[in-house]
Amino acid sequence: MPSFPQPGTVTICEINRDLITADTLSDDRANECYGKALGVVFSPVEFQPESLISPTRDNAGGQLGVVQEKGLSALIGAVKRIFHPNDMHLLPEVNLQGVSWHQHKHILAFISGPNQVTIRDFDDTEGKDPSILHGDFQREVKLVEWRPNGGRTLSVACKGGICIWAASYPGNPASVRSGASPFVGSISKGSGMRWTLVDFLKSNSDEHISALSWSPDGRYLATGSYESSAFTIWDVSQGDGTPIRRGLGGISVLRWSPTGDYFFAAKFDGTFYLWETGTWTSQPWSSSSGFVTGATWDPEGRMILLAFSKSSTLGSIHFASKPPSLVAHLLPVDLPEIATLTGSQQIEKIAWDASGERLAVSFKEGDESYRGLIAIYDVRRTPLIAASLVGFIRGPGDNPKPIAFSFHDKFKQGPLLSVCWSSGFCCTYPLLFRSHILP
Repeated sequence: MPSFPQPGTVTICEINRDLITADTLSDDRANECYGKALGVVFSPVEFQPESLISPTRDNAGGQLGVVQEKGLSALIGAVKRIFHPNDMHLLPEVNLQGVSWHQHKHILAFISGPNQVTIRDFDDTEGKDPSILHGDFQREVKLVEWRPNGGRTLSVACKGGICIWAASYPGNPASVRSGASPFVGSISKGSGMRWTLVDFLKSNSDEHISALSWSPDGRYLATGSYESSAFTIWDVSQGDGTPIRRGLGGISVLRWSPTGDYFFAAKFDGTFYLWETGTWTSQPWSSSSGFVTGATWDPEGRMILLAFSKSSTLGSIHFASKPPSLVAHLLPVDLPEIATLTGSQQIEKIAWDASGERLAVSFKEGDESYRGLIAIYDVRRTPLIAASLVGFIRGPGDNPKPIAFSFHDKFKQGPLLSVCWSSGFCCTYPLLFRSHILP
């Protein structure tokens, strides 16, 4: 039977397909359940959630970084809605990457306000207070993502471009890119490490960046906006961006494959494109289940899992042969419990562990007893994707709903899921199911 957390309880972790709960959040309970085995306890990080929830939508919508429009801003917003009526209206449906784990460190970054990002370093045993990143360039933040192979470097997508932050060490400050805007270099402080704004990659026509993805080698950054049908590939070290355009409609999702051979781009008009990155040629696709709201690759980059705006069924694209071939097949991935247990007809957000063994799914509406929960699935990929329900995660506080969630890509002991809840806590859940990890 799948694990179901009773109302009034909070989830702590998974141990061998059993999702452990407690009456309240407690580091002592977490240490007892998994801390002794892992050597670390991932304490919840508090933030103020009110400014992250759109006042015009149910909290389950999870729109990040919404601010009320007034005066001239309202007029400009109205003009934009005339030219992009569907894209702007549908942006809250997209699974925005509001949480990101550093690939090789126990460092978590998440959006904690309209214009700010919080960083929590769990390896820092002295300073438990997180660092807060903010600055004049960082407006209406939509996404965060750590740069692969780039040390402690974080990209933040916002209004007008992308902020690039880097850690500064005593006697070894982070260097600002030559030719960068003259106002970068501002420093955000916390109780621990200092962070320097080392670059600001300005978007075309002050577009609001609402999609981004790093190439796996960390050299290139792909960015897109709901306001444009083109996406941009940035050579970050040079500060140069190359726009690439296919089709109509604003960008909803961008995802680089783990091997770098393929690139996925989806639009709000229901079309999406598979690119091979050797020659940057593409194959167009279209969906009858709405537009793509979320996409995540398997560890080998041989298939990509998709969520759609009008479906409780996922889709998986399988490549028929090795790169640079674009021959592929789209197959359904049924998660029957989403409809039968929860009563929901629409998947909201998805995250797939980098090992390919755990899938996290949130859903909209449905039965009241299941609202706000996250479903955890055990996944098998041979030869096709098959998912079996492990159970559900319940967050802390009153009527918590997941705003954003993401897995740690390289956590050695197993899947590690972090969730920002509407109740004002960013919680981390180790999912432990390998016998050699547990005592």
